[in-house]
Amino acid sequence: MYKPNGTSFKNKKVLVFGLGLLGGGVATTNWLIKHGARVTVTDLKDDSYLELSLKRLRGNPRLKLNGHDKKDIEDNEIIVFNPDVSINNPFVKYARKLGKQIENEATIFYKLCPKPIIAVTGTRGKTTVANWIGYFLNRAKRRAVVSGNSYVEPLLKTLDGASRFEYVVNEAPSYHLEYFSRGVPAPEAAIITNLYQDHLNRHGTMRDYALAKAAILRNQSANQHLILNRDDKWTPFFIKQKPRAKIWLFSMKSLSKKECGIFYKNGWIYFQDDGIPVPVLRVEDFGKERGRHNLINLLISSLAANLVGVPWEIIQKNITSLPEIKFRQEVIYKTNKLRIINDTAATSPDGGMAAVNRFASPATILIAGGTDRQLDYSVWAKTVNKKLKPENIILLEGSATIKILRLLSRNKIEPQVFGTLAKCIQAALIKARQRGQSMILFSPAAKSFEKFKNEFDRGRQFNRIIKKLIK
Repeated sequence: MYKPNGTSFKNKKVLVFGLGLLGGGVATTNWLIKHGARVTVTDLKDDSYLELSLKRLRGNPRLKLNGHDKKDIEDNEIIVFNPDVSINNPFVKYARKLGKQIENEATIFYKLCPKPIIAVTGTRGKTTVANWIGYFLNRAKRRAVVSGNSYVEPLLKTLDGASRFEYVVNEAPSYHLEYFSRGVPAPEAAIITNLYQDHLNRHGTMRDYALAKAAILRNQSANQHLILNRDDKWTPFFIKQKPRAKIWLFSMKSLSKKECGIFYKNGWIYFQDDGIPVPVLRVEDFGKERGRHNLINLLISSLAANLVGVPWEIIQKNITSLPEIKFRQEVIYKTNKLRIINDTAATSPDGGMAAVNRFASPATILIAGGTDRQLDYSVWAKTVNKKLKPENIILLEGSATIKILRLLSRNKIEPQVFGTLAKCIQAALIKARQRGQSMILFSPAAKSFEKFKNEFDRGRQFNRIIKKLIK
């Protein structure tokens, strides 16, 4: 029986440190007030910037905007930090020095969730994997809800209704996990999809980034599951953390007899638990149709679903109907002459490469660029140079774009650079209309803090501009 850790917030003085715009701060504040906490909310931004979030608050929390103050840490018993606040932030260190109870929305959720959690982390693929696990569970009539790193379904918005479900599938970013301590209950199944260079502006080094991800496995027990990527160079690091859960591997190559897990070979997915590979899923052209990265996502999600009780035959029956995920290589417009792909969630070079590898053709027009986060674009640039025509590359201004331009400048024809997304789209549409058939691929390979609130705001604006320009 899954038992939550019954932390109570009733009549406690709680500080929500950072309201934000993605919905998590609002959901956390509203949930705390609903459960009897006396809440103060602080944020660096002013009320005009936070207008949309402020309108969704319920119960009149005390608001202190335009900055943070140590006195607010001193005056409250529990400090709930926004995921955007690093664990190395001076205010976090101050709260720890004072012995305050430190939480974020994820630690609260894990302590109070009444149902088993399937947790998915990693640099790429976690949203798709989490949603596909939930899809397989629901198709098997094992009621599941997917929640976590989402502007649509923040964690604490889900918590009160979680008892209606059999499983909760949680997308767990490193920003959530770095706050996990020994007192946080472990997920029934933990998944690390991969680890690529990302978020170094937050974590500093790849090792510290990996350590944040490793928090997902630390509190697991021997009767729980840990799913790791055999083909990822960081997997030995996670195994060195001495996980107690049973390790299952996924791979695009055959497993050794000593390994347990799942792998792909010649159109089939094989499951292996006792050294003997058994073909369990026929996937045929899935990789060609949905991309190699989605074939890997299928390996992970099908393994996780099966480990918690979904039969292989139900998984097989529902592979062809697996949903596309919003803002992730999403086809938003399609005619005989033009396809437009919104991949705004590609916020790193590796994410951008996945889209280029899937959609590259002589007719593909790429819109990329944005904010630099100390990432290496050299491999991305080689891929783009190799697979796309230089005249088909359009860049949006930003600090990452400066790096990208240096790497692409070897071409005789340099990419066009524009100051607004609308101008990038207009230029792409002009190119597309000059040809018989074209594809516009919006896969930035970067964040865009300089021009947008977040990648979802960027994706919504892209869709609005397309709708306006294509009538």
